[in-house]
Amino acid sequence: MSNFQVVEHPLIQHKLSILRRKEVSTKEFRELVDEIGMLMAYEVSRDLPLEDVEIETPITKTTVKQISGKKLAIVPILRAGIGMVDGILKLIPAARVGHIGMYRDETTLKPVEYLVKLPTDIAERQIFLVDPMLATGGSAILAIDSLKKRQANNIKFVCLVAAPEGVKALQAAHPDIDIYAAALDERLNEHGYIVPGLGDAGDRLFGTK
Repeated sequence: MSNFQVVEHPLIQHKLSILRRKEVSTKEFRELVDEIGMLMAYEVSRDLPLEDVEIETPITKTTVKQISGKKLAIVPILRAGIGMVDGILKLIPAARVGHIGMYRDETTLKPVEYLVKLPTDIAERQIFLVDPMLATGGSAILAIDSLKKRQANNIKFVCLVAAPEGVKALQAAHPDIDIYAAALDERLNEHGYIVPGLGDAGDRLFGTK
C-alpha cells in the first residue's frame, strides 16, 4: 500500500473519534468534517514545491520561501465531499473548486455520474479530490476517470475513512494516485457500508435520510 497513507496526527484522530459517534448532531458533524478536512489538507500539501523570493521586512531585505506558483483545485465528490471543501479553503483560499456529482444505484451499488463542473485549466492544477468515505472505491475511480479524461494528471485522493476493499480497488484502477485517509477501517458490510465507519456521511452532514 505504498501510495496509501493514514494521517495519524493526534488532532485528526481525536476529532475522528468524536465524528464516528451516532449521537453527534448535524451541526457538530459538519463542524468536525470541516476541521478534519483542514487538518488533512495541512498534511496532504506537505510536498508542495517552494521557491526563494526576496522581500522587505520592517528591518531589512531578505530571501524567504513561498509556494512556487503551483495552481491548486479542490474537487469534492458530491454530495458528501462538499463538507470537506471549506476547511481546505481556509488553508488554501486561492484554490479553485470543481464539482463531480455521483449517486449510488442502490440495486447495483455502482456509482452513476450526473455532473462534472471543473476549472477550465484543470489539467495544469494539483487536484485534491475529496470525499469523506472510500467504501467500494467506485465513486473515486469514476471521478478520477473523469478528471483524467480532461487531461488532469496531478491528483491526490483525500478521505476520512477508508475500507480495505476500496483502497485495493482504487489502487488497482489508478496505481499512480496517492490516497490519504484519517483511518483504515475493518471492512465493508453486505450493504456496502464501511464497518465500523460513521454511517452515511452525506445524510449526517445535511440532516437527510
